[in-house]
Amino acid sequence: MKRRIYGTTLDFGNKDMAHLLKQSLKEKSKLIKKIRDFFYDRSVTEVTTPALTSCPITDVNIDSISVRVNEGIDNVSTLYLHTSPEIEMKRLLAKGSGDIFQICQVYRDNEHGKRNFNEFSMLEYYRLDFDVHQLMNEVAELIEELGLSKQVVKFSYNDVFARYAGIDILRTDFKTLKSFAKENGLSNGFEWIEDLQMFLFVHFVEPKLKQYPICFIYDYPAQQAALAQVEGWVAHRFEMYLDGVEVANGYQELQKSEDYRERFQIELEKRQALGKLVSVIDEQFISDLSSPLPFCSGVAIGIDRLLESFT
Repeated sequence: MKRRIYGTTLDFGNKDMAHLLKQSLKEKSKLIKKIRDFFYDRSVTEVTTPALTSCPITDVNIDSISVRVNEGIDNVSTLYLHTSPEIEMKRLLAKGSGDIFQICQVYRDNEHGKRNFNEFSMLEYYRLDFDVHQLMNEVAELIEELGLSKQVVKFSYNDVFARYAGIDILRTDFKTLKSFAKENGLSNGFEWIEDLQMFLFVHFVEPKLKQYPICFIYDYPAQQAALAQVEGWVAHRFEMYLDGVEVANGYQELQKSEDYRERFQIELEKRQALGKLVSVIDEQFISDLSSPLPFCSGVAIGIDRLLESFT
C-alpha cells in the first residue's frame, strides 16, 4: 500500500519504509530551514495567517474545500480551508507589515494527478518595491541557496510560442487561434481565449521546457492576468519551471480595491458559466484595501515539488 507523507510517496509494504520515511522527513526539514534562513538573513518577516476563511476562492481553476464548524454548540457555519495564504497576507501588507513570507499547508478540492494533491506545502512571500523581474532574480537566488546551482534561463510567453509554435500568441485573436488549433489536429472547443492559450502552451511549450533545469516564463497574455498588473498586451506575472515541472507562480500585484473587485467578478462569472460553486466577493478584503496595497510582487512556491526537484 502506498501513501503520500510529507511530500514523498512511500510504499508501506517496503521493508525499508522506516528508513525512507526518516530520510524524507530530514530532507524536507533541511529544505525548510534553508528557506527560513534565506528570508531571515534578508529581514523578511515570517507570518502565520488563518487557514479557515469566510469566502471560497474565486479563481475558476481552483476549488476550495468547505468545512462545517460549531455544529455541536448550535452555532453552525460553513468556512473554507485556504487554497493559498494570499488574501490574508495581502491584508497584512495593506496594514503595513512590510516584506513577509509564510510556509504553510494549503488545501484544494478536485485535485488529481501525479503532482496534484488535495493538501500540500506552500511557501508564499511578498517583497515591497520589487517588480516582477526583481522577484524572479531573487527566486533564482533562493533556488541557488537551496543547492540547485544550474543555469537559469528566462523567456517571455510570446518568445516561447514564437520559438516552439511559430505564432505571435499575444496578438493572435480567438478565431485565428481556434483555426491554428484545428490545423494542428487539436481541440478548439473553448469558451475563452485564455483556456485555449493555456491548452496550446501545455501542448507546444511545456514539453520543451524539460531541457532547461531552471526556466522562468514571464509576461503572460493579459487574458491570463489573474491578480497581476496588466500593461498593454501583457500581464506582469511569471512561472518557474524546474526540469519542466511548474514550481512557482508570481505576480506584480494589483494594488487598488476596485481592480480586485473587477478581477474577482470576472472569475465568479466564469465559475457560474461552468456550473462551479459561486460565492460572493469578500467585501472585508475589499474594505481592507481602502488604502491601496503598496507596490510589491509576490510568489507562491510548491515546497513538495521543490523538494522533488532536489531529490
